[in-house]
Amino acid sequence: MTKPAIWRSIAETLTQEISAGHYRPGDKLPTEAALAARFGVNRHTIRHALAHLAEGGAVHARRGAGVFVTAVPTDYPLGRRVRFHQNVLATGRAPSRQILRLETRAADPGEAAALHLGAGAAVHLVEGLSLADGTALAMFRSIFPAARFPHLLAALTRLGSVTAALAEAGVSDYTRAETRITALAADALLALHLRLPQGAPLLRSVAVNVDAAGQPVEFGTTWFAGDRVTLTVAPEGGDPARAVDKLS
Repeated sequence: MTKPAIWRSIAETLTQEISAGHYRPGDKLPTEAALAARFGVNRHTIRHALAHLAEGGAVHARRGAGVFVTAVPTDYPLGRRVRFHQNVLATGRAPSRQILRLETRAADPGEAAALHLGAGAAVHLVEGLSLADGTALAMFRSIFPAARFPHLLAALTRLGSVTAALAEAGVSDYTRAETRITALAADALLALHLRLPQGAPLLRSVAVNVDAAGQPVEFGTTWFAGDRVTLTVAPEGGDPARAVDKLS
């Protein structure tokens, strides 16, 4: 029986090589026989690794022709001003969002603390998928204070943009006060939404965005597909004092 560590290691190596540009979108990967000889494994192990890449959307097989690269992992900078639309456009891909859930409910203790609200205060919840060229890069959940933004959900439905909806509500700019990133494995629900195998690697980002006065306006959690996104963390403008993103 194939040891998971072997095929996963091969898949990660090929992902890194695709990301580095060794294989570009449209390029054909070496044959199963060539890859088996390179890594010193049998072809079944190579098929397992390639199937994992295909499930993640990085490659696709053409019957009788071989396995071809479909995409490279998207570089996704995490800075003080993180805008999904701009980040994806900068990579030359087409961004889109699929909203799965909109509702207003009572905040749980963690949400209330992050947004500086009283226990059980009303919050708006927005949940959905972030896509590039139709492939889901991440699933997100954003929480907003309902009392401050009573019409936010309607504006978001109409405008299709959190930034635009907040601007209409009087928040012309917002910045990221803190980001915490944790590696974890996809559970059944996340795997279903992101079209990944259960247990696939994810990067979870938990962040608080604040307005110009430092008041929290959004508490967000994003689950990035590990094989599809490369998160980069750097101080904006090169000033270490402004490097507020944290890895934990």
